[in-house]
Amino acid sequence: MAADKQLSQPVTALKGVGDKVAERLIKIGVQQVQDLLFHLPLRYQDRTRLMPLGALRLQQEVLIEGVIQLSQVKFGRRRSLLCHVSDGTGAIILRFFHFSKAQQQQLTKGRRIRCFGEVRNGPASLEMVHPEYQLLAEEGAVPVENELTPVYPTTEGLHQLSLRKLIKQALSCLDQETMPELLIDGARLHQSAEYSLVDALQYVHQPPPDAPVQQLLDRHHPAQKRLAYEELLAQQLTMKKLRAQTQHHTAPVLQAKQDKRQALLDVLPFPLTQAQKRVTHEILQDMAEPRPMQRLVQGDVGSGKTVVAALAAIEAVASGCQAVMMAPTELLAEQHFRTFVNWLSPMNIEVGWCAGKQTTSERKQMLARLQAGEISVAVGTHALFQDEVVFNNLGLVIIDEQHRFGVHQRLALRDKGCDIDSMPHQLVMTATPIPRTLAMTAYADLNISVIDEMPPGRTPVTTVVLPDNRRHDVIERVYAACQQQRQVYWVCTLIEESEHLQCQAAEDTATSLQDSLPDLRIGLVHGRMKTKDKDTVMTAFKEGQLDMLVATTVIEVGVDVPNASLMVIENAERLGLAQLHQLRGRVGRGQIESHCVLMYHPPLSENGQARLKCLRETNDGFKIAQRDLEIRGPGEVLGTRQTGLPQFRVADLIDDQDLLSVMDNAANVMLKEAPKQADALVNRWFAHKIDFGNV
Repeated sequence: MAADKQLSQPVTALKGVGDKVAERLIKIGVQQVQDLLFHLPLRYQDRTRLMPLGALRLQQEVLIEGVIQLSQVKFGRRRSLLCHVSDGTGAIILRFFHFSKAQQQQLTKGRRIRCFGEVRNGPASLEMVHPEYQLLAEEGAVPVENELTPVYPTTEGLHQLSLRKLIKQALSCLDQETMPELLIDGARLHQSAEYSLVDALQYVHQPPPDAPVQQLLDRHHPAQKRLAYEELLAQQLTMKKLRAQTQHHTAPVLQAKQDKRQALLDVLPFPLTQAQKRVTHEILQDMAEPRPMQRLVQGDVGSGKTVVAALAAIEAVASGCQAVMMAPTELLAEQHFRTFVNWLSPMNIEVGWCAGKQTTSERKQMLARLQAGEISVAVGTHALFQDEVVFNNLGLVIIDEQHRFGVHQRLALRDKGCDIDSMPHQLVMTATPIPRTLAMTAYADLNISVIDEMPPGRTPVTTVVLPDNRRHDVIERVYAACQQQRQVYWVCTLIEESEHLQCQAAEDTATSLQDSLPDLRIGLVHGRMKTKDKDTVMTAFKEGQLDMLVATTVIEVGVDVPNASLMVIENAERLGLAQLHQLRGRVGRGQIESHCVLMYHPPLSENGQARLKCLRETNDGFKIAQRDLEIRGPGEVLGTRQTGLPQFRVADLIDDQDLLSVMDNAANVMLKEAPKQADALVNRWFAHKIDFGNV
């Protein structure tokens, strides 16, 4: 077989890969032999040196060796096999919950054993639970491994040992002929130029005995930087490709007289901020072009993105087109619908509603009117994606809370309006502030506008941090607020991972608060309630029929209740900063002085203290987002479906921020001077992960 074809063979060509293993490999994105080479280690285990038992520290992953002094089966809540091991410098217990009769007979007093595992605190002493082990001969030195051991991302039924063997086979096919260099001179990263792609791949999969261990563990080695650079460049090219394909289409030129927009501005009870004016101007400029607008508007909670969206919708309608606005939940979509009806109906602009909870006859009527062009602005949920939804002349797509939808979902909605060559303008909005470096990477297919100014009249929220042993004081504070005709949110952030347990705990909290505060009208919403029941409770709260709403984090993106002036968040240390900031944004929406109480369960870690301190000190969403990025990483900040793009395999958007600054220029050089190599680069890293299909 030709050398360059070896790596493009299906993975079943490798020894030991049958149909079952191939299925499991597909789950981790491995279909061809070359995919194994780009399935890079998450981290490394250092099995190159033995650690004396007397020098062990908690949470270390180490290689140890000693003699079994005692082996016993312990009966308790769970039966376990305990092996007491010592080496003259110290001792440790090996604990096995799952063990066979044969293992019990092997692991006996006097046997010499070598183990690798994590050091934990046991009831009586340090322990390793289910370590990897081998029994050794009584005498003679047994050599340790001479290279770092890679640990790969995997899936159920696919063991590290199997992956290492398969990757070793793939590496045997790797050379300059099978994996040619694709970067051209103007797009290379100079600091890691000494590593070709082949050398870098060999190095990260099989670090040599003299490799700088800590540098690799910290992911700062030049070979890793070389791969991170190429992966980031491939991703940047991917987004530019998405953008370029969009620019091949035409879009309706939406440019009308100012009188319709001015009519809305005249009836608004507040003037636009300078930031709203600037962003509106940027949007109108884009919409006046014959190419599809691709713009992201970032604005903190309450910064006035909805007004900007309404002005864009008016421009579309005044230019003879339809507009559509989509939100991730029925609750939020309904809030937008009511706002748009209030603002646009007096201007004779018909606003329609499209959501999953409509009756068949209501839906049928709405769809017919939409297709006939009688409805100018449609507002709804993901129900707008469905095939039966047909527009008469769609000119503008607005998507709120962008991080709840992937790239392909917003592209699917955009395609609702396209004929053979034309497609609508697209405006996506998010209240999750995203640091610039991250936005440059995640949204390279979009132009970005920022509403960085709050409207007058928004009251800054005062945030206090209290331990949960002061719960009684907090309940008194809640009662006092309700006596002043204010409303309160009580958010249950729970320790349990299970949604069922979270909802159960929220129900228990509501019952306990009702017992403590029998005079108050208390409602409950959580994720397992039917949408209709949830909406009924939220509407009652909005209309002032409830004093307090006990909720799980389902209210993170919710309705506007200006009378809600106090929020209590339990176990606040369990949530990310951005999510806490979003939740806090539910209060302070009126003229009333508002407060947020972050309750935590002591003791609080240093990290936890720093995070809650950050919230106490600032209401600036961008400062909070940058801090959140540093603490939790980009995947969490963006949300799992944020971009529709695969997770990075080697690049890290925090550690590799220095690489991002040169990315745009390098991608442009590749596209201009070596477009075929640019395509090959995207294919190399993201072939099975991105479907450009109908982009």
